[in-house]
Amino acid sequence: MTTSTSSLFHPVQMGRASEDVALQIESAILSEALKPGDKLPSERELQQQFGTGRGVVREAIQSLKQKGLIEIRKGQKGGAVVRQVDVHNISESLALFLKQSHVQADKVAEFRETVDQSLVLLAISRGTDSQKQQLSESVTELAALAAEENPDLDRLGELDRALNLLIAAMSGNPIFEWVMHAIQQGFSSHDYALYQAAKYRRQTVENWQQTVNHIIAAEPFKAQATISHHYRLLQQCIDEQTSS
Repeated sequence: MTTSTSSLFHPVQMGRASEDVALQIESAILSEALKPGDKLPSERELQQQFGTGRGVVREAIQSLKQKGLIEIRKGQKGGAVVRQVDVHNISESLALFLKQSHVQADKVAEFRETVDQSLVLLAISRGTDSQKQQLSESVTELAALAAEENPDLDRLGELDRALNLLIAAMSGNPIFEWVMHAIQQGFSSHDYALYQAAKYRRQTVENWQQTVNHIIAAEPFKAQATISHHYRLLQQCIDEQTSS
């Protein structure tokens, strides 16, 4: 269904017309005057409402599409439709930015350690009993799988990722969740490297068990200490891979 926007938009000034068009539509989306699933007016209607040409409207629509605010659907009932902005949309954009920026592995590890130090404190103070139970069950599954003679490394990586995301969720702060999703999408290969060599696999799993136990027992300083130990292991692993 196409939403009436005649009262939302006003003609734009020449010079930065496409930017102005995009900002007006973006404002309507963020204020929920346009809701997820709403269809924007046709290009011709938008041209009339904004008092501008087709090229300006198309450039604005493309900008909004790149931001993940709208999607273009094909077919008879197609057109520009407002998207539901969720954690995955935001995290994908942030993950792409991090990858394109070519951030060095040690810089990523430094940032992650700082974030994780805060997350374990919030997980202790805000995590629910249900979340802590899930944390315990997940790390038990991780340990059991790692103890197998030929463990599924992909599954180990998935469990490691799930543990990180669960602790972020326990913070009760969606910004931490967005950042953690982005980090896991962009740099989870660093963590996976810890499971490839048996010596690091064992130490990593033991460290996870200790971290989870400290979170459940509400021991913040011990939890932070195990977080620091994890990143020392990670840095050692990265250094060995780089030198080999």
